[in-house]
Amino acid sequence: MDNRPIGFFDSGLGGLTCIPYLTDALPQERIVYFGDTARTPYGSKAVSTIRAFSFEISDFLIENDVKMIVIACNTVSSVCIEELRKRHPKTPVLGIIDPAARATADICGPANRIGVIGTKATIRSNAYRDKILNRNKDLDIAQLACPALVPLIEEGIVEHEIMDLSIQYYLDQFISYNGIDTLVLGCTHYPLIRRNIQKLYPSLRIVDPSRELLQSIRETLTQESLFAESARAEHTFYASDLSESFMNMIRRIFESTALNIVFKTVDPDALRRGREGGRNEN
Repeated sequence: MDNRPIGFFDSGLGGLTCIPYLTDALPQERIVYFGDTARTPYGSKAVSTIRAFSFEISDFLIENDVKMIVIACNTVSSVCIEELRKRHPKTPVLGIIDPAARATADICGPANRIGVIGTKATIRSNAYRDKILNRNKDLDIAQLACPALVPLIEEGIVEHEIMDLSIQYYLDQFISYNGIDTLVLGCTHYPLIRRNIQKLYPSLRIVDPSRELLQSIRETLTQESLFAESARAEHTFYASDLSESFMNMIRRIFESTALNIVFKTVDPDALRRGREGGRNEN
């Protein structure tokens, strides 16, 4: 048994979509979350920049004595998860792409047409395509980067015509041309617009990696004997910028829960100084 918290991080608020699945299924577990809201989005940044930011945040989580690091960010999972595992060899580091790829391969067959949408970095990496095909080489997969969606979501522009028009701009031709029947939301921000997508394309089957991640967390807690003994009342959510839109989106995501959440801000410069000081696990 291990009562230390589980650490989550994302480029912004998208990774928060993973949290309700965990707290509903494993209410005894405590969470430390970091959203890099001051530097989001990651998807259009250079790999070296994404790597540097990820090192800073993972080091910060280790300093907060987490028992596991969950990368609730498809972009980071696609470009530097193995480097993070090498940097923190004593702590399990989980990515979000593997469980979603596994779920997609399990539910689809040769007759299906799979679409993967995500940030430029995630799509460029081919991580979803490669991992799905590794499990079932007979599947048909098309991919599309949708870079404008994350900034709109971060600004809280969800239940608005602008969002629906943006989704249609990206997906109308993509779905029609490729005959897509199964859509993988390859960014943890996208579950926040799942209802928009489902409304516009009601026949689509949607794979939500935020939901699928729970199975990997549960498996790791079991294998490493890391389950917490009893419920902890307080979760801590850190952000590099506690903007009004960030707070409003948190209220939206957790409106039906009774979680006790403490909010704190961490200056990105402090994270950078920590990385320059060489913090990591040896």
